[in-house]
Amino acid sequence: MEKSVFNNGFFEFLETKEEFTVGEEIKNVKRTMVRRPPGIRALIVNKEKKQILLSKEFRYELNNWDYRLPGGKVFDSLNDYKKSLIQDDIMDYVEATVSKEVLEEVGLIIHNPKLIKVSKDGAGVIWDLYYYEIVDYEISENGPQLEENEVIDGFVWKSYDEIINLCSTHQIQEDRTVGVLLTYILEQK
Repeated sequence: MEKSVFNNGFFEFLETKEEFTVGEEIKNVKRTMVRRPPGIRALIVNKEKKQILLSKEFRYELNNWDYRLPGGKVFDSLNDYKKSLIQDDIMDYVEATVSKEVLEEVGLIIHNPKLIKVSKDGAGVIWDLYYYEIVDYEISENGPQLEENEVIDGFVWKSYDEIINLCSTHQIQEDRTVGVLLTYILEQK
């Protein structure tokens, strides 16, 4: 059972009562959480050169520039997300968003994206990020088509070693992405 305590259209505060089986014991747990719609991140990879495409994006929450993986939100509103939860068709929207966001932010038409990780945010937050590996792509004639408030200062291919350095020097600041990138690179070496 879940009860919505507050909803501002993008974030929802919830109180839940859930039953979990831990070993042989059944536990009834009350939790308070916040939920927001999921997002996607795209690892656009050149496997021959061992490089990943990053953007340099101004992030308002940081008031600074950050190296990022192309990506974005899957739903424009919490209500759309909740409808998709009920209809159990979130993956349809996630997969459509990968192509849309990569085309908008990087100007690439992608083929055969491969889901490599679903990152869960934490115990009190429901905010999934779906990470895709993309190795098959072509350049769009129209180039990137940024949304109104997006500020991206170009794209750059970075070697695996350069990305490790960007992670360790906090030039890639989204911690979940740091974890996914480092794991991905270690698995490729």
